[in-house]
Amino acid sequence: QVQLVESGGGLVQAGGSLRLSCAASGSIFSITNMGWYRQAPGKQRELVARLTSGGSTNYADSVKGRFTISRDNDKNTVYLQMNSLKPEDTAVYYCNAMVVLTTSPVQFRYWGQGTQVTVSS
Repeated sequence: QVQLVESGGGLVQAGGSLRLSCAASGSIFSITNMGWYRQAPGKQRELVARLTSGGSTNYADSVKGRFTISRDNDKNTVYLQMNSLKPEDTAVYYCNAMVVLTTSPVQFRYWGQGTQVTVSS
């Protein structure tokens, strides 16, 4: 009943910037947490950034100071502003959300389809 649609990925040169967006839609009562993960070829998926409904944030050490996560509660959308991109940032980026449905007080985790980010050097 809930879908996450991601956009904003692409090809950028090292030092450039990209802004990723992920919009949640469906039978949503509330979203408690939203975050971004990434997975590069041959590597495990890792947390990039996470934002709680209370405004707390967590960043991977590798992106701290370069990436910023934000959220528009009215649109149920989470953003990831990526600055000073490096080739090692190349990966498929996935958004996720912990959602409370209108039909249940239980939280469920939903994932987006992923968007490719490629940083050239």
